[in-house]
Amino acid sequence: MESQIQQIHQQLVDKSISCVTLIQERLDALQKNTHHTVNSLLSEFALEKAAKVDAKIENGETIGLLEGIPFGIKDVIMLQGTYATSSSNLLKPYKSAYTATAIQKLLDAGAIPIVKENCDSFGHGSSSENTVFGAVKNAINPELVAGGSSGGSAVNVAKDYTVFSIGGDTGGSVRQPAGYNRVYGLKPTYGRVSRYGIMAYASSTDCVGPIAKTVEDIRIILNTMSGQDTKDQTTYQSQHIEKERIQSTSNAKTVGYFKNFIESEAIDPQIKDEFLETIEKIKAKGITVKELDFFDSDILVSTYYTLAMAETASNLSRLDGTNYGDRIEDKNLKESYAITRSEKFSEETKRRIVGGNQVLSQGFSDEIYLKGLALRDAISENFEKDFENLDIIISPVTPNIPPKIGDSLKDPLAMYLSDAYTVGFSLGQLPTLAVPQGTQTGLQITAAKNNDELVLKFANFLKDTI
Repeated sequence: MESQIQQIHQQLVDKSISCVTLIQERLDALQKNTHHTVNSLLSEFALEKAAKVDAKIENGETIGLLEGIPFGIKDVIMLQGTYATSSSNLLKPYKSAYTATAIQKLLDAGAIPIVKENCDSFGHGSSSENTVFGAVKNAINPELVAGGSSGGSAVNVAKDYTVFSIGGDTGGSVRQPAGYNRVYGLKPTYGRVSRYGIMAYASSTDCVGPIAKTVEDIRIILNTMSGQDTKDQTTYQSQHIEKERIQSTSNAKTVGYFKNFIESEAIDPQIKDEFLETIEKIKAKGITVKELDFFDSDILVSTYYTLAMAETASNLSRLDGTNYGDRIEDKNLKESYAITRSEKFSEETKRRIVGGNQVLSQGFSDEIYLKGLALRDAISENFEKDFENLDIIISPVTPNIPPKIGDSLKDPLAMYLSDAYTVGFSLGQLPTLAVPQGTQTGLQITAAKNNDELVLKFANFLKDTI
């Protein structure tokens, strides 16, 4: 498939479609859709922007590649003057006071946001069922979950309601729904894209990432959003990724995969078989494939959730109904805080706050939290050693196919374990792309830190190989 962004850009330039018509068609499709992907439509804002693009074209002015392209925003990311609910009761009436840096860069390039997208509340979930706007339905089979937490974003892209969407990935929240809905979803190297303006879940692994239908569209969006930001001290000045460099033959000579992922009893037999078939196809291209030893998936999941719950307990302590959100008054300030948080947070969010406060509490922090930090360092060191001897790591995105809607809510542990193959790369802060080939729920392509270009390049190679 060619770049949708480039196709639509050419249609606008040739005047075969007006920008207003384009935006209105997408808004109409979003309004009618039954997949529960929409938290709020940005109709007035989007149509006003579209009219300005049409006026420029009519006046013979040159428009940029992203100018007039409709996109969606996961509803944990700020756009000034629009609702930012995080799919929660507590923030249902909240409107953003400012715009996230990544979104501002897209606005500056002329892209047009048309929808704030449904997701797991505060990013707490792997199915997009933990939301006050209704469980997001899978784009391929509406009886199944869409994945999470960026489920609405992935479905909107898969159903062509948006050309691309911007999600947030903490432990797999872009990659897993991308895999479930068979589109591309990128978690960039940590710090390549500013986190300023995204509601913090776990600050040490939160990333803003694009979801799209082609590798080329991922490249265009990533280049636009990347760069150092004085409002986020974890950011760095990254190198622009050129189109020609990711289209040439892959220079990956050695590819690795984690043997314990594939030999795990938890993996679906069909996903295992499809993954091993993909390995053989890669070998047939003359690429060396190595089996790697890694931490057991249960260690990865427990390490990730120990740290993520601790960070979210800290980050969400500010949400008490006083400065943000919908407050419930009670007999005194303390009781108002308590009842607001008890009534307005979802069960899953409360579970994570309680868990986070537990691991940070006196008597437990040394035994649990500090051990989690040490394991995270060990995981990062393991990756560094692996990438001394290979170029790419590939893995399934998930060990299982998407569950039916309702099943994950009955078994939170099973939901956590669905992240078993994504959280390790988050802890390592590595660039990782979910691609819609190789298994029923796609493949993950991972490279060393700051090597996002090689990830996209290998994705193009895989597209032509399997």
